[in-house]
Amino acid sequence: MGAKAGCDVNALEAWKTCKGDPSIIVAILDEGVMYTHPDLAANMWCNPGESVQGAKTDGDGNGYEGDLHGYNFVTESGDITWTDANDSGHGTHVAGTIAAVNDNGIGVCGVAGGDGTSNSGVKIMSCQVFSGQNSVTLAGEARAIKYAADNGAVILQCSWGYNSSESSIINGYTPGPATEKEWAETYPLEKEALDYFINNAGSPNGVIDGGIPVFAAGNEYAGNPAFPGAYSKCVCVSSVAADYTPACYTDFGSLVTLSAPGGDLEYYSKIGEQEDEYWAETTTEQKGAVLSTMIKNGQPAYGYMEGTSMACPHVSGVAALGLAYAAKTNRHYRAADFVALMKKSVKELDSHYGNGATKTYYMNHTTVGASPEIVQLSKYIGKMGAGLIDAAQLLDNIKNKKLSSDMKLPNVYVGIEKTVSLNLAAYFAGRTEGFSCSVVNGNVASASVDGKTLIVKGLAAGSTSLTVTAADGTRQTVVVTVRKSAGNNGWM
Repeated sequence: MGAKAGCDVNALEAWKTCKGDPSIIVAILDEGVMYTHPDLAANMWCNPGESVQGAKTDGDGNGYEGDLHGYNFVTESGDITWTDANDSGHGTHVAGTIAAVNDNGIGVCGVAGGDGTSNSGVKIMSCQVFSGQNSVTLAGEARAIKYAADNGAVILQCSWGYNSSESSIINGYTPGPATEKEWAETYPLEKEALDYFINNAGSPNGVIDGGIPVFAAGNEYAGNPAFPGAYSKCVCVSSVAADYTPACYTDFGSLVTLSAPGGDLEYYSKIGEQEDEYWAETTTEQKGAVLSTMIKNGQPAYGYMEGTSMACPHVSGVAALGLAYAAKTNRHYRAADFVALMKKSVKELDSHYGNGATKTYYMNHTTVGASPEIVQLSKYIGKMGAGLIDAAQLLDNIKNKKLSSDMKLPNVYVGIEKTVSLNLAAYFAGRTEGFSCSVVNGNVASASVDGKTLIVKGLAAGSTSLTVTAADGTRQTVVVTVRKSAGNNGWM
């Protein structure tokens, strides 16, 4: 028992290379995120068409009123909440692990929370699907997932799911779907919504084509992870303690994708004692759980939680950090390729589980006289995913251009008398000045460059070629298509 050096996501090493980028949006499907928390506020996603969270007007015309930082799909309103007596602070806790503001002198550091300067961390979108004892319907869940994709999120953070099919009825669990087929037949709308996110988030011309749903494996001590996380197109996350051993409660199995730290109070806590939930300035003892942003009596706080719910945002945070670095280095990925790269960016775990290794823990550890449980670690070999996610390895693999391509200037579609703007730095290896452009047929479209921004205006229906040249002579040529009666952007 104890902690072993290196049993973490290796964020300190990764931060030498990158700490985040605001172009990457992570949607948190959970309880409402406390968007006013001083360690989260600066990294909340802001819908550019809205000005006030919860306003009764739809400023951007997307069908959702007052969705400045996200939307409450439980109450069908822009009022994201966190003060219900039954709210646990769960959504705010996972948000802090991903994107609590780094280097601001307070609280905790998110895996992709930025470098302390303005607008340097990844962004958090709150898609509220739980509120107190209430939760969304399957239709509401589907709308939340689609909302995330349609509004720019590329990672779907989901620390929830059904019970494992191998969860124990004796321990009070109701087993969930056992196979992908059973899950898809039982919850077809859920699968359709996740497939929508996987296929439609991101952009063919952005850092990632498609989206990555990240789910917790479940906490039922079971040998099969829970759905939807066990779906083959999702990233399913099991939990490890601070010494590489599987967390006592974690679900595991061949359908797990990756592992990450999630805390383990049954392993580390004193028998017969209840741990403090909240962190305070006077706290001196190390805890066996994950510290992150929290809510106490409706006010911002910091506190401890454990579970695959806490392992899950570590993986979401590493994915967001990797995409942030990819954006800064002009790399483009298909979503499936990026997940494959994450699976190659790990610390192996199986060597810790062989040679007769065991683990002793106390399932009812807060009870005086709790009896020990002894587990043979060999049963976890090959069942904790590809390994423990490693942020520094992921950034190194991105730096080495594995499984990626250069971002290329996209073809342009524009309506007559409409304009389209593109950030050229994203397509010319980060160059920010010295661009020029030319259009073959100036009767169809015009183009100009303002610093690093390319501005294309449609003049007449038709198509023509556009060439952009950087200061070093690098050039890219694309097609400009101008259409009439096609909305703002030229599409039918």
